Amino acid sequence: MSDVRRDLLRRQFELTWALFEYHLERLETDDFLWEPAPLCWTLHAPDWRPDWADTEPEPVPVPTIAWLTWHIAWWWGVALDHAEGRPPRDRTDVVWPGPGEPAIEELRALRTAWLKALARTTLDDVAPFPWPNDPSYTVADMLAWANAELMKNVAEIGQLRLLRRASA
Repeated sequence: MSDVRRDLLRRQFELTWALFEYHLERLETDDFLWEPAPLCWTLHAPDWRPDWADTEPEPVPVPTIAWLTWHIAWWWGVALDHAEGRPPRDRTDVVWPGPGEPAIEELRALRTAWLKALARTTLDDVAPFPWPNDPSYTVADMLAWANAELMKNVAEIGQLRLLRRASA
């Protein structure tokens, strides 16, 4: 049964990634820091620190593509840390490499690492992330959550890219 679940999770991930590649191949460097609204969360040079609040503000700021790609690197990196048995990185330790190809290359490297982790994880083990202290969630649940989170972020990045083109 594990192989059937693993295959399903991998196919779901690959479908999401194919949709992501559609946008990654079309992103331009200037897309990353485009601010579609007056209230945005982005990253700030020279050290590319992200906007952040420990309590979600109201109204919620619109994230830029830069912020979304940093956010993916953060949550996906933490999920990989858990899947690989490493101590999870802190949000403040996640350094965004910059707009354009550096960010795209980082995401593609995460994809490669994720596929390797997916192939060797034990799906029925308890997942310590993103539900700490709840033994009812398994690694299979974590992988399904990661697929859903990636799909949501891919849709947000695609929508921002399309809005920028339409508003030009």
